[in-house]
Amino acid sequence: MEKVKIGTSDLAVAPINLGGNVFGWTLDEQQSFDILDEFIANGFNFIDTADTYAWWVNGTGGQSETIIGNWLKSRGNRDKVVIATKVGSETRDHPFDISRKHILQSVDESLRRLQTDHIDLYYTHYDDHRTPVEETLSAYDEVIRAGKVRYIAASNVPPARLEESFALAAQKGLPRYVALQPHYNLVERAGYETEYAPLAEKYGLTVFPYWALAAGFLTGKYRSEADLGKSVRGGGVKKYLNENGLAVLDALDTVAAKYRSTPATVALAWLLAQPRIGAPVVSATSKRQLETIIAAPALKLDKEDLERLDQRIER
Repeated sequence: MEKVKIGTSDLAVAPINLGGNVFGWTLDEQQSFDILDEFIANGFNFIDTADTYAWWVNGTGGQSETIIGNWLKSRGNRDKVVIATKVGSETRDHPFDISRKHILQSVDESLRRLQTDHIDLYYTHYDDHRTPVEETLSAYDEVIRAGKVRYIAASNVPPARLEESFALAAQKGLPRYVALQPHYNLVERAGYETEYAPLAEKYGLTVFPYWALAAGFLTGKYRSEADLGKSVRGGGVKKYLNENGLAVLDALDTVAAKYRSTPATVALAWLLAQPRIGAPVVSATSKRQLETIIAAPALKLDKEDLERLDQRIER
């Protein structure tokens, strides 16, 4: 499988990024191990988590990193995987925070939970809109020089603050972001394509979209309000049950039938066909779900398929 080079880094990843948000939430440790084992066995190597996953369960988070750390230790395969985690999100008891103090404390806590001496890709998870950009980048410089982090990336950072980050990095020799993790999928396009895609192109960022399947909506599992109770995430897709969302599902059904595939696989293949997209972030709670995800890189949609999907979408 051809790997994707992340920005200007020397990291190379297979084109699916396994989301760890379900570890310690809808999956226990053994179930998480099973998914991780299957993912790696199929030639993939990129795992995404955050220091606050799954804070909505216990108020503080840390379960996902702990499970991944236990898995890395038990399998002895740290050198075979690329680990991405994040800093800066809020929890029940702590606000958004990308201050130097919080970064230096959080990176050590993440390393301890992950049972590793370095993080390959460290994200600014959310901007706190108050810490000076130079303070944040300088803190990253400290942890990179200490060997605790290899490269940094950005997720929910406003375009203006991203621009300031790159300007300061160039001006003062501070670390620069090599990747971007935005909210982007077939039913959530305008924000990324209008505001962030030009920045990704300008700064050579590799893009790893989160909620790549729109919280499960693009699997076709939810087609009416009666379907929302099928999982704990069902309430989050209610907003897509409209004319546009259902038209997207119809287009996915048509293309999936053509390839004897699934809507989820097609939705991910569409993402992978977009400029600068490296590896969509997708979680799985069963091996059957994982199979539909890891099939996406091999599915090459033709121009007609891409146009059919595009035509069903209101930007």
